[in-house]
Amino acid sequence: MIPKTAVSRRLPSLMGALALCCTAAAAQAGTLFVSSEKDDALTVIDLATLSVTGTVPTCQRPRHMQLSADRSQLLVACTKSNAADVIDLASRKSVRRIELGDDPEIFDLSPDGKTLYVSNEDDGELGVVDVASGKRVSAVKVGQEPEGVKVSPDGKIVYVTSEVANLVHVVDAASGKVLKNIQVGKRPRRFAITPDGAELWVSNELDASVSVISTGSHEVVDTLRFEVKGARSEDITPVGLAFSRDGKRAFVGLGKANHVAFVDVASRKVQSLVLVGKRAWSVALNGDESRLFVVNGLSDDLTVVDVASARALKTIPVGRVPHTALVVE
Repeated sequence: MIPKTAVSRRLPSLMGALALCCTAAAAQAGTLFVSSEKDDALTVIDLATLSVTGTVPTCQRPRHMQLSADRSQLLVACTKSNAADVIDLASRKSVRRIELGDDPEIFDLSPDGKTLYVSNEDDGELGVVDVASGKRVSAVKVGQEPEGVKVSPDGKIVYVTSEVANLVHVVDAASGKVLKNIQVGKRPRRFAITPDGAELWVSNELDASVSVISTGSHEVVDTLRFEVKGARSEDITPVGLAFSRDGKRAFVGLGKANHVAFVDVASRKVQSLVLVGKRAWSVALNGDESRLFVVNGLSDDLTVVDVASARALKTIPVGRVPHTALVVE
């Protein structure tokens, strides 16, 4: 039997160890940021507790977000400010602005983080921005209402969607020339590249489909079509895409159908459909891929989905008209 005095002496150290353990677990769990178009702010969610811990003010109508190359800063594209707000993650304060041109929406960074490529919807251009100087240095004319932007893993190609022309533009990053226009479904929106770099998937919002493009031939090699029981075809409006790290599974937000689809990449078959909030928009995975976060643009919330069971776990209210979710771990 251990004397009570020994237990009392050991209690503070045990409690300290427990606190350290819990702190480490919380730090490992990370943080989720969700942009709110109407609140000019980011909602901050602790991934250990799945609770909102605060907000970060930013520029006007924040939409797409990405981390800087060194992962120390968060870049937020703000449509009404025509700029990216650069937020220091340590202090959660804005440290500078980067000019993005008129009506910026989606952007991507070169692999070295030095160049930013952004869709300028009103101008029908792909803007090219030098990150260090914060200046827009050139632009490439593309189809009307460009939105999705994705840089190839080697940085040599930039892909851009044109919502009006139903095209994916293949742009040479070095020359700024459009190398090819690829016909896809109606109103193409977002991209995801398979982890092996072999395929580019593009969501077609008004076609209830995803086009699969070979990055070698730049040809459409397959089309995935979605069906949701009880939903009209015109209400199945896919937008957000994400792949698991092993490339075996894709996750597709189905917009006004209020579901997210789990897709087996090899067979191109939908494995599961999970009911979430209104207008399932952006999707993001946590670090160990146990949780999928689905931004619901019309119900002003975020659905937490357990990946293993394909089951919605929790709904978290976020800002008005949430746009993008980004995990920082």
